[in-house]
Amino acid sequence: MNATLSGIGMTSQRTRDRMLTRLREQGIKDEVVLAAMNAVARHIFVDEALASRAYEDVSLPIGFGQTISQPYIVARMSEVLRAGAPLQKVLEIGTGCGYQTAVLSYLAQEVYSVERINPLLAKARGHLRELRLRNIKLKHADGGFGLPEIAPFDGIIVTAGATHVPPELLNQLAVGGRLIIPVGATEQMLTLIERLPGEYRQTQLEAVKFVPLLAGAA
Repeated sequence: MNATLSGIGMTSQRTRDRMLTRLREQGIKDEVVLAAMNAVARHIFVDEALASRAYEDVSLPIGFGQTISQPYIVARMSEVLRAGAPLQKVLEIGTGCGYQTAVLSYLAQEVYSVERINPLLAKARGHLRELRLRNIKLKHADGGFGLPEIAPFDGIIVTAGATHVPPELLNQLAVGGRLIIPVGATEQMLTLIERLPGEYRQTQLEAVKFVPLLAGAA
């Protein structure tokens, strides 16, 4: 492993171990998710000037008015999505810098991720190429429409706050699948939606704060 991936000083394995200890203290119990969090070098997804803060439990700016979510939120959403079982095909709305995408690649057979900001997607491609992750496909598009040509998905994760759950995403969820999305016009709640035979079951999990889910591609 090269120095870029293994890190030194504030990006070392010891620093990553402290992050894992904190995640366990915060209630993350899924060891598969924790192993994925340990495997993905978060510091390569942020600007070099912020690398020393990469493993703190904070969101950080990644340009274009977007942020990389704090490690707890990434782990929490991943744990809820996985629900203790292997994932086959997952859709992520909001690639961002690619960090959550990389974590998902350790949890699912196939990961499809959509990003509306093309220059941000280009940066994510570079990060993911550096990690040599082969089970990810990225697309520049309006995420609110999902990827109907690839559906159904057994997991859908939305990494931006929506005023409502896009019906297109509900339609693309497989029966038995799980959708996790921040919902709320002013105050957002992390919301789990499970597709059951003949109905959807919705569960509110906890208050969160994400950048807004916007329409259109840029």
